[in-house]
Amino acid sequence: MTVAPVSYEGVYGTYTVTATHRREVLAYRLSFLLLALAQGALLIQWRQFGPALTWPWLLLMGIGLGGALRWVHIYLRPLHRALQIFWLLGCLGMAVLAWQVGPAQILPTLVAQPLWIWAIGPFFAALAGLGFKEFFCFQRPEAIGLTLLLPLLLLGWLSQLLPASAAAALLGLEAALLLILVLRKFPMPEEADLGDLSVFQHLDSQTA
Repeated sequence: MTVAPVSYEGVYGTYTVTATHRREVLAYRLSFLLLALAQGALLIQWRQFGPALTWPWLLLMGIGLGGALRWVHIYLRPLHRALQIFWLLGCLGMAVLAWQVGPAQILPTLVAQPLWIWAIGPFFAALAGLGFKEFFCFQRPEAIGLTLLLPLLLLGWLSQLLPASAAAALLGLEAALLLILVLRKFPMPEEADLGDLSVFQHLDSQTA
């Protein structure tokens, strides 16, 4: 069923939400869901069967976060672009690590050699930034939890101040909060994720 365009009054005038906008929101939410499910599957497989065959889940995480950053609506264009650059840098760091040690050894190497976190850290910085955006827009507690836990986990492991048991617990909690955050988005109206489109129109006119 096609939803007819709906007009709203925004801060900078009238704007219209079209079927294309709604497809963009769906693409954002599905990409976010792919990221959350892939991370959860990775942790379950790692715990139950070891890390050797977890690399496909890392690949899907990269695709999911990349898609989410492609379709997310963020008013501050420089921030949006910065998150996309972080994602790209993190993916490149992961590719270099895979080339150096082999895909099956990515996770064991990150555990044994924490300095590699510098290479993949930008990926999770982008994810934390997305979590902050969700908290800023919707004040969801699971979003701020995600935003705080990822830096705490990465910096704690990098500095070797975080015991392995605590790191595993934080990683599991972060993955659970991410999944909760994503699942709670689907009942929301598409307009919530679109924001005030008149702001984007105004910003575009300022740079034209």
